[in-house]
Amino acid sequence: MATAKRFLDNTNPDPNQPNYKRMSVIKEAVKANFLENVSSALEPMLRRVVVEEVEKGLRRYSCRSLTRSPSLRIKALEPSNLRLIFNKKLSKPIFTSSKVVAADGQSLQILLVDTSGEGMVPTTLPYPIKVELVVLDGDFPSGETETNWSREEFDKRVVKERTGKRPLLTGELNFTMREGVVPVGEIEFTDNSSWIRSRKFRIGAKVVQIGNNQTTVRIIEAVTESFVVKDHRGELYKKHYPPALGDEVWRLEKIGKDGTFRKKLSSKGINTVQDFLKLATIDTQQIRTILGTGMSDKMWEVTYKHAKTCEMGSKLFMARGSNYVLILTPICEVVRAVIDGQIYPTYDLTGIQKAYIQNLVKEAYANWSSLEEVDGLVNEPALLTQGEPMVDQYPNVHQQQQPMIRSYQRNTILTDASEQLIEYNDWTGNPNYI
Repeated sequence: MATAKRFLDNTNPDPNQPNYKRMSVIKEAVKANFLENVSSALEPMLRRVVVEEVEKGLRRYSCRSLTRSPSLRIKALEPSNLRLIFNKKLSKPIFTSSKVVAADGQSLQILLVDTSGEGMVPTTLPYPIKVELVVLDGDFPSGETETNWSREEFDKRVVKERTGKRPLLTGELNFTMREGVVPVGEIEFTDNSSWIRSRKFRIGAKVVQIGNNQTTVRIIEAVTESFVVKDHRGELYKKHYPPALGDEVWRLEKIGKDGTFRKKLSSKGINTVQDFLKLATIDTQQIRTILGTGMSDKMWEVTYKHAKTCEMGSKLFMARGSNYVLILTPICEVVRAVIDGQIYPTYDLTGIQKAYIQNLVKEAYANWSSLEEVDGLVNEPALLTQGEPMVDQYPNVHQQQQPMIRSYQRNTILTDASEQLIEYNDWTGNPNYI
């Protein structure tokens, strides 16, 4: 130790001394060992840096090569003129476990169109293509005017089912399109749309294979309008558009299934849309009184307007008396009145005449179950509705069951069952049927 101490304390050693030579050898060994350790430690890091730089260089070179190649650049950037479209809008609202159909109640169709000219022209390909239906987020595309997007953008917005749930859309989801058109089979949603941010879905149709080559041509995907999917139990409370005569009265706007209006109407035997319209036709004030002050004038207008859109079918009803025959629509509107063998299709009835016919209609209403059913068209305006002028809209309804009396009336031309022109006389004094 003393020798080592003296050696270290010697600041000016003699190079010829043995200790100095030995110390130099030790220093060289320590230095070599240090460099070797540092090199070993840095090698992995340096290797990673070199690899990353090489990869960056290759990517830059690859991009420059693609940009310099006109053929590749045109193929990548050229927009497609072909796209799929749905031929109609959807029927809404849409409920889970219910068939998705077009607004007219028919099945949807997917068409292939060419947009290179003006508008969308149906077109075909010389080979069949495989088409698949998917569910999209209602926010796609980002703008309603956006019509072109990449396949990657489309695929990113496909919505899958929630964890533990059945596939979101079920049914016939894959089709083979030939001749540029393919019908959509039965499809339905298994889950509502309330759990995604937009709270709406769209249905998309994309090409999954073109002939034997999936990259031959770009065909832009079809996308429906956005819509809400409600739980099936909500369908139990759905209003009908248009309503049917036999629908329960709560299917009309402003009348709830378990609401006060429905209970008030039911207590008076008004349970269907037909019941509602019959009473509204012969005595509007009575049905307004039944509904009470809770139904404002504006609410009544909405309810009555909805009810009047109902599909009436083709049946008419005949009311017979000792001296009259009335032909009525299913909601008590007069199609034809024959009294004492005289037909009264004119539009200038006096107040007394009109009141008399309306009383006959009320009597027919009170005995509705005993009326005879006859076939005819009821889509045109009726002869007499709530005091409106009478017009002969149905001159050919069951003429064999009622006499045709030809009389004359100045300046009025009508047509009988044989399509001959007939004039009708003015009424003078008290009418002969009172």
